[in-house]
Amino acid sequence: MAPNSVTISTDKANDFTLLQVHDLDSPIFQEKQKKSASTKQFTWVILLKLHKLLTCLTWLTTGLKSVFSLVKKRVSLSDIGDENPKNTTRLYRFIKFFLALSILALVVEIIAHFNQWNLLVFQPWEVKSLLQWFYLGWLSFRENYVGPLVLLVSKFCIVLFLIQSLDRLVLCVGCFWIKYKKLKPTFDDDVYDVEDPLSFPMVLVQIPMCNEREVYSQSIGAACELDWPKDRILVQVLDDSDDPSLQSLIKDEVSSWKEKGVNIVYRHRLIRTGYKAGNLKSAMSCDYVKDYEFVAIFDADFQPNPDYLKLTIPHFKGKPDLGLVQARWSYVNKDENLLTRLQNINLCFHFEVEQQVNGHFLNFFGFNGTAGVWRIEALEDSGGWLERTTVEDMDIAVRAHLNGWKFIYLNDVKVLCELPESYEAYKKQQHRWHSGPMQLFRLCLPAVISSKISIWKKANLIFLFFLLRKLILPFYSFTLFCIILPLTMFIPEAELPLWVICYVPIVMSFINILPSPKSVPFLVPYLLFENTMSVTKFNAMVSGLFQLGSAYEWVVTKKTGRSSESDLFALAERESKSSNEDKLHRRHSESGLELLGKIQKSEVIVKKKRNKLYRKELALAFLLLTASARSLLSEHGVHFYFLLFQGLSFLVMGLDLIGEQVS
Repeated sequence: MAPNSVTISTDKANDFTLLQVHDLDSPIFQEKQKKSASTKQFTWVILLKLHKLLTCLTWLTTGLKSVFSLVKKRVSLSDIGDENPKNTTRLYRFIKFFLALSILALVVEIIAHFNQWNLLVFQPWEVKSLLQWFYLGWLSFRENYVGPLVLLVSKFCIVLFLIQSLDRLVLCVGCFWIKYKKLKPTFDDDVYDVEDPLSFPMVLVQIPMCNEREVYSQSIGAACELDWPKDRILVQVLDDSDDPSLQSLIKDEVSSWKEKGVNIVYRHRLIRTGYKAGNLKSAMSCDYVKDYEFVAIFDADFQPNPDYLKLTIPHFKGKPDLGLVQARWSYVNKDENLLTRLQNINLCFHFEVEQQVNGHFLNFFGFNGTAGVWRIEALEDSGGWLERTTVEDMDIAVRAHLNGWKFIYLNDVKVLCELPESYEAYKKQQHRWHSGPMQLFRLCLPAVISSKISIWKKANLIFLFFLLRKLILPFYSFTLFCIILPLTMFIPEAELPLWVICYVPIVMSFINILPSPKSVPFLVPYLLFENTMSVTKFNAMVSGLFQLGSAYEWVVTKKTGRSSESDLFALAERESKSSNEDKLHRRHSESGLELLGKIQKSEVIVKKKRNKLYRKELALAFLLLTASARSLLSEHGVHFYFLLFQGLSFLVMGLDLIGEQVS
């Protein structure tokens, strides 16, 4: 048979014959090929593709039109939203200076590109134009002075970046080991005698709050439903609200639970100093506190399950050196918008990896300020609550660690809470969380050095806990990706390699996302979001380290009072059983009607709010977009896309287009 022959055979029962063709170029095959390539089919394919293209263009046009209208409205109602404009002008002016230089350099580079100047091969006497002289001088100055300096700074930041990435990898290996070996804190099931209430220790439950109109009812109700002997628990509602009508509502809520037999008290300070630390310190000074052995602390938006105390308190049994048992946070609104989804990624890594690894291998981690149980003796031995920083929780944790107290983290015990849904609230929260640790580092460094703990624990506190994770991380993130990277587009001598701006960040972002696998589709937005937040974290770190004006600013994070579906179903089930069982339940419909009436009577004046513009984010957006335009001239593919999308993410943040939208 010929090499190009084709055999077509069929069953003989169907009266078909065997056909053998020895030449593929025969007229039979050419005719069939012509028929298969039908003109109508080709036309239909083209029309279908054209229809898809038009549909896509229509969708893009509609989307861009709505975005531009929103941006136009946002700019027309502009409201500068920096934390404290008087104290943030240094960083803003620094960014504006670089933006002006980048725009000027871009104009010169465009002119040089279209005129096809290659002045490096010219002799000085051959250059005739004044602009050419200027460009030649800039190239010489850039090559001899600017390039080496930027290259040195970029190498320093890359080393910090690699060290921090290595720290993340080590934490992940430790977390994997804990999962693989199934290591977790345990206690005996028969620690306390259920039939003997006196075998249960005395527990104090504290709920510090300040103007928490949206969440006070559900937080008080959750604390009052904790499953613990009634005469062995006391709930303290520590209200720092400055609104008399809200104070009245909270008092009524406390009174209603007291009528149901709950041991609960309401406290309001006349002199409201020290923020949350001052509130807790005042509460611990009460005479009756000496009768209690443990204190559980819940912020106003936290809703512990009824078995919370029975899952945490038993860990203290037989461990006299155990000072703190910390539970994990869980979020009722993690899927509310893109902002909450991205926050959930960060916090899942913090609790699943950082807290769990440090708690298991070091018996130390930063107290989260809520959803934890302290041994009161440990608090008193460590000096109690101090008002010297805005991170009083981290402060007491460090002092307790220096005094030899151990901590336990329970990853399986979760407490419901809320995530900030607006960029403004999240930005202020992050400013406090990154400014306070630097204040604390300055204050406690001498105590750490002179303490009696081991050299390893001192090194962990100074180099890992404070310097690497609180100072170096925001420093290199802002400097490397927001300043040096766009700068290198105009200084090719200091160009960053691809693995620095692409491969390693993507790998590290993927590692961060692993504790929340459902968030893997948000890998790229998360990477851009983290780089965008670096300007806020860097500014907060600097203000805390050098005690600038905004370092001691405390703004209560705005709450919405959301409840999860499981919480609502559980509430309905408990309400349905209330007629047959002698148990305590949260007030639902009746209290809601009473609350509505009281709010209407109080005639609360609500200040209208709107989304804001953020100057530093907008300035960085234009800086990065200018650098991306310059990268087109030198045909930097990955650099261009990174700078473009990073600049757009800064633009979205600067226009406050992420998170809750306020009309």
